[in-house]
Amino acid sequence: FALVNLFSGGALLKLSVFALGIMPYITASIILQLLAVVIPRLETLRQEGQAGQAKITQYTRYLTVGLAILQSTGIVALARSGNLFGAGVCNQPLIPNDSIFTITTMVITMTAGTAVIMWLGELITDRGIGNGMSILIFTQIVATFPANLWAVRVARGWWVFALILAIGTVAVAVGRLEALALTGAG
Repeated sequence: FALVNLFSGGALLKLSVFALGIMPYITASIILQLLAVVIPRLETLRQEGQAGQAKITQYTRYLTVGLAILQSTGIVALARSGNLFGAGVCNQPLIPNDSIFTITTMVITMTAGTAVIMWLGELITDRGIGNGMSILIFTQIVATFPANLWAVRVARGWWVFALILAIGTVAVAVGRLEALALTGAG
């Protein structure tokens, strides 16, 4: 759950509208890429060019909504049973009113949040800014990075914190130098 919470920008811990983040879309994309090897029709669609890719994108959207329903149902069931964050983390019930209407509303809301994120990612891609899904993943991780980095400082002390910052700085510098070497600049 910590990894899913990281990719949702911390939204999972709050059981928010965007608690699932982009993960159902990524999972659907991976599933369809793997199925293209097994199902000849998907492989044919992939080779048809723009029209085939549009059809695969449509299948990805449908599968994303299905996976979002499945994942949100699982998260709500875990929250209802009190096992979402592990034993002893939260002593209060996360869902005080566990009527079918409340549970269904939560599942629909989290699924709609995933659909909005999927739409935003496709909108970013269509506008030519870059790969929208990758940008959204990056922003979700960056949203929680400072808090997670500070948690390392609190738990492990200043030396480990400084070491992590130094390693990160060196990794970024090496990556930048490699990028400059590949482009021939510098």
